[in-house]
Amino acid sequence: MSISSDASKRSSASSSPLFLWFDRRIVPALRHFGERPAIVAIRESLPWSFGGMIVALAVLVWIVPVPHTGLGRELAARWAGALLPSLSVMALALIAILSFRLATRLGYAVLAFCPACVIAFVLALPQPIAPTLAYMKTVGACGLFLAFVVALLAAAATAALRRAIRRASVADVLAAIGIVAIFAIAFVVHVSLAGVLLQALAPLGALGDSYPALLAIVAIETLLWIAGIHGPALLAAIVTPLYLTLQSQNAAAYANHHAPPHIVVVSLFLFVFPGGAGATLPLAVMFACSRIVRLRRIGRVSLLPAIFNTNEPLLFGVPIVFNPFLAAPFVLAPLTIASVTYAAIAAGWVSRPVNYIPSAVPTFLSTYWATLDPRAIALVAVNLAIATLIYWPFVRAYERHEAAA
Repeated sequence: MSISSDASKRSSASSSPLFLWFDRRIVPALRHFGERPAIVAIRESLPWSFGGMIVALAVLVWIVPVPHTGLGRELAARWAGALLPSLSVMALALIAILSFRLATRLGYAVLAFCPACVIAFVLALPQPIAPTLAYMKTVGACGLFLAFVVALLAAAATAALRRAIRRASVADVLAAIGIVAIFAIAFVVHVSLAGVLLQALAPLGALGDSYPALLAIVAIETLLWIAGIHGPALLAAIVTPLYLTLQSQNAAAYANHHAPPHIVVVSLFLFVFPGGAGATLPLAVMFACSRIVRLRRIGRVSLLPAIFNTNEPLLFGVPIVFNPFLAAPFVLAPLTIASVTYAAIAAGWVSRPVNYIPSAVPTFLSTYWATLDPRAIALVAVNLAIATLIYWPFVRAYERHEAAA
């Protein structure tokens, strides 16, 4: 006799008190937040705007200037150089699509709301605005965040004026004028949200080689991604010079037959982010095997890039950005992995990283080459198992949410 899927879900949930508590206490709150109109609009907009990134990437990958160092290295350099500029194009697409989705879902005047959002977004871009690849890289690091802030502020201003003014059409026009005026003033006085972010994160560069520094970098990078900010790109200017210096000191010590002095170096993050920011390689595998057709398609498309630690298709296709079901494990999994990795290396169970290896190299290979220690492969396997366990209940809850939607 067959058992219904609902009965199976109830049975599997009741088999574990932890899962039962999770379903009763956590999932309803996640579902309630995830069904808010603004979150739904963001979730609907990201996959469509990701199409803008793909088109831009297909063009820019052939424009980015790179030295001729062999076909494989040249293609990798072109991809890396085109990624952030492509995200700037995605940000432009996002502000247009998101403003339209918000206007239609909330019943705002599209002809007032959407142009105001686009104009305010342009005014919020880092200054001075310049049509160059270097400038597009700057926008790519924070453009999605700017689009979210502008659109959500405009929606909040419109809602507030509608409560104060009975005539919705008048409120919508006044809100559009107000939001443009606010960002115009910020533009005139040279206030940039991207600049404010960089100033706020500047103290990270002084944390040095320590466990708190590792946790702070991992937490901030993943939290920034959840808000639509390219965490690695934004933090690179702040922390990369320091940790590359520590990396070179490890390499020099190893070459002179001395013990490497540092644990937290650039290559340590190869252990922390298998599959990319958020340690999403297990997530790509789980989605590739999902019972939900949409998630299964995204997982299978994302699986090969995730092996090479590129997870933008997953971040924006699912999406994970602004996803209340997946935000918590996206932050928690790499924090846990970072703690396990730091403890294992500090205890001498795995050698300290001595070689700088690009993040695009698959995790098992890159961590071995970074440490020249076969035990690094075992540590990565443990890390992947931990990430899988952390993601598992959230993925199952998200699948049930998708099935019910």
